[in-house]
Amino acid sequence: MEAMRRRPDEIAKMRKAGRVVAEMLAVTSEAARPGVTTAQLDRLARDVLERRGARSNFLNYHGYPAVICTSPNNVIVHGIPGDYTLAEGDIISIDCGAIIEGYHGDAAVTVPVGEVPPLTEKLLRVTQESLAAGISQLVPGNRLHDVGYAVQTVAEGAGFSVVRGYTGHAIGTRMHEDPSVPNYWPGTPGPALRTGMVFAIEPMVNIGGAETVELDDGWSVVTADGSLSAHFEHTIAVTEEGPEVLTVP
Repeated sequence: MEAMRRRPDEIAKMRKAGRVVAEMLAVTSEAARPGVTTAQLDRLARDVLERRGARSNFLNYHGYPAVICTSPNNVIVHGIPGDYTLAEGDIISIDCGAIIEGYHGDAAVTVPVGEVPPLTEKLLRVTQESLAAGISQLVPGNRLHDVGYAVQTVAEGAGFSVVRGYTGHAIGTRMHEDPSVPNYWPGTPGPALRTGMVFAIEPMVNIGGAETVELDDGWSVVTADGSLSAHFEHTIAVTEEGPEVLTVP
């Protein structure tokens, strides 16, 4: 299935939503220090949405109770903000979304809390590099699954594993649109990429194995072996000039 091709005026609205997401990530990342709770990070993100006149695409999505996902350490994605208090040496994935004039933006970062060991630093760096490699494939004429091949090559080449049960996605007037974007080579090239398509690319990379477990809260997904996981994401438009990252200031 091909992704919907967005007009320039639609992408302009997604660019506005993306700037709000970028601000949410900047504010919450700066605040992610020892002693801060994940609920406090959610409050800061809510303040950005209110200040910018944007709506949350996370809040009440299938019942989700917050405007961001906060996923510390071995939590891969979808961690719910609450009373978890950040500690020195933690890492935390912060996933943010916003809607402006009916159009969505979605992005995530994983940040260290204070000092972290060299292997943890490597995990964060390699996951960012895998995202950059995936983004570089979003040019007209490439195939969608070139993205996953690029992500997998970088992550596994560094000795890490790529989560397979959760993927990126097309995005536009809904946060999750078809087709999905796996972070690995699924065995087929996928549809051709065309100008105007917009995707959220989001590698999830583990130090240990790729297997996952969903917790009893119905949202939080953790590594089955307890190893650390990193998650980075951007919303990107396919243009004639190359990929345009929309979730930037």
